[in-house]
Amino acid sequence: MRSVTELPPASKYREDDLPALMVRYQKSEAEAVEELVRRLSPRLLRFLAVSEHIESDAEDLLQECWIRIHRSRHTYRPLEPVLPWLFAIARHTRLDGYRRRRRRESREILVANPPEMASGIPLTPGGESDEFDRLLASLPESQREVILMMKVSGMSLEEVARATSSTVGAIKQKAHRAYAKLRLILNNEEK
Repeated sequence: MRSVTELPPASKYREDDLPALMVRYQKSEAEAVEELVRRLSPRLLRFLAVSEHIESDAEDLLQECWIRIHRSRHTYRPLEPVLPWLFAIARHTRLDGYRRRRRRESREILVANPPEMASGIPLTPGGESDEFDRLLASLPESQREVILMMKVSGMSLEEVARATSSTVGAIKQKAHRAYAKLRLILNNEEK
């Protein structure tokens, strides 16, 4: 089986047929499940990996997210947009993962130089994605979430509002503040 990171970007696929795929998934059609996982896993992985998670945590969260989607697939209403419903589940999965990690970290004993870090090998490979992730890391979590859903996953304002249980106005405000902060950071770096 191919890794999620090897799959083609989800933007290559039409999104109008996602509701039909979801209905087929609700009817337990294996092909529909495979197609949804293939199309949507890269977006979900990117969404789950954007915070402080290292890649292995994000992949674990992706698996947990698909389990939650499977368990709650009966709550999807046919003809409704799939992405807001899906990203609401992903958002809760990420929040629960964050809480779990914080509880675990509060009980851990930190070592000055753990063996994994002594070699000086970076945890993530370099590239354009690292610059984007660095810029996103400078944003508050709620703004980062909005930017990821809108710009990386291609969701509309209404879909993001539905996924985050917010109003369209609140999403516009978060996006505007995020853009302003990113502009400020980029302008300061150019000087």
